Amino acid sequence: MTMGNETAISYFVLSSVSSDPQLQPFLFVVFLLIYLLTVLGNGVIMVVIRADIRLHTPMYFFLFHLSLLDICYSSIIVPKILQNLMAEKKIISLHDCLAQMTLIILVAITELFMLSAMAYDRYAAICDPLHYVGTINKQVRIRLVGGAWLIGTIYALTNTFPVLHLHFCGPKELNHFSCEVPSLLERSCTDTSINSMIFLVSTMFVFLTSFPITLVSYICIISAILRIRSAEGRWKAFSTCSSHLTVVVLYYGSGLFRYLRPKSISSVVLDTFVSMQYGIITPMLNPLIYSLRNKDVKAALGNILGKTQST
Repeated sequence: MTMGNETAISYFVLSSVSSDPQLQPFLFVVFLLIYLLTVLGNGVIMVVIRADIRLHTPMYFFLFHLSLLDICYSSIIVPKILQNLMAEKKIISLHDCLAQMTLIILVAITELFMLSAMAYDRYAAICDPLHYVGTINKQVRIRLVGGAWLIGTIYALTNTFPVLHLHFCGPKELNHFSCEVPSLLERSCTDTSINSMIFLVSTMFVFLTSFPITLVSYICIISAILRIRSAEGRWKAFSTCSSHLTVVVLYYGSGLFRYLRPKSISSVVLDTFVSMQYGIITPMLNPLIYSLRNKDVKAALGNILGKTQST
């Protein structure tokens, strides 16, 4: 498809989370609180893990990096939402939009594989505890985290470069509060069939690579837990992975629905809600999920607060 005499645009108009001007100041406060809680909660998790030597274990090594990703994810999305809630013109330049799109998919896919690494860590801890220290040694941990970032980077570049060759000539409005691949492809005035195919194939590859690791790990974990004779032993084993399982369900469920759902059930309101779930709400909930269900984190935090008060 050729552009003809159509003029290329240099910016997009993002959809606000609410079209009611009277509601926007209230939503600004809500999203500001969500962002502050996300940064504070995940930041506290990171500080506690670094400060308490008892938490220098593989599980908390991965949790540290998950918290870092949650801060990054929220920081990519929420500040722009806050800006647009208070701005009359809710615009974002084309270059900034492309940058935001790249960072969103980079962090999202990296977090996906981080969750898979954490599932494998729980599998090694519960199903093969005698060899756990050797299986998830420092070198393996670094490779798993580095691999997650590498796959996220490759996925982001694979989907970003084809978008750079598209032309956007209107309409300028994006039916979303942030720049994501599906929203941008809808606004291109050139053929996006190759982009859509690349996006679908790469997303399916990522899903079929990460999800089986997580699924098989938890099948083995649940099987091992059921073989434990005492109820106390089963509960103790399950408690070490229940927090991670909760996060996995929230993240996979909302993320896969957003990107792989049939077009027949597409809805701007539904897409907005689902994107908020995995991009804004889940990063805020993760520290609560891990701290409220984790005695080690609560004990370490209590020790740090106790030392602070004593000084």
